[in-house]
Amino acid sequence: MGGLGIFVNLAVFNLCRATTGLPVVRCSVIATVVAIAFNYLGLRYFTYRDRDKSRSSREIALFAAFSAVGLVIENGVLYIATYGFGWDTPFQSNLFKFLGIGTATLFRFWSYRAWVFRALPAREPEGDGDGSPHGDPTNSTSKPAAYHPETTAPPP
Repeated sequence: MGGLGIFVNLAVFNLCRATTGLPVVRCSVIATVVAIAFNYLGLRYFTYRDRDKSRSSREIALFAAFSAVGLVIENGVLYIATYGFGWDTPFQSNLFKFLGIGTATLFRFWSYRAWVFRALPAREPEGDGDGSPHGDPTNSTSKPAAYHPETTAPPP
């Protein structure tokens, strides 16, 4: 998804610059917002489709918050290059837009994976791997059987 998101971001950025009279950083913010929406759909429904979906409003809120931080990082790099150093040719704008995307991507990758698209809890295997559901009672190294009220009687 990341590669397609970068392509969408740069394509919208250059299209906006070529067809509107908007300032460079404003075009960049628009492109970033479009890419964020594209990336959310791709991440939720393709990359992390197997992850926990039980708290979608929390997921969307976290995704938006971390994306906003990424937006500031990404466009901050372009802003400093454009208005701090006067580097505003199309080549320079694309270069610093790309560097901003790269910097923000490192932050986004970590935050999305760690906080937004959380892995489902690992399921404990039933039994000890020997085919019996509760281990071998004659083996002194067996762990006590887990209590499952729906399938077993309570332990003594």
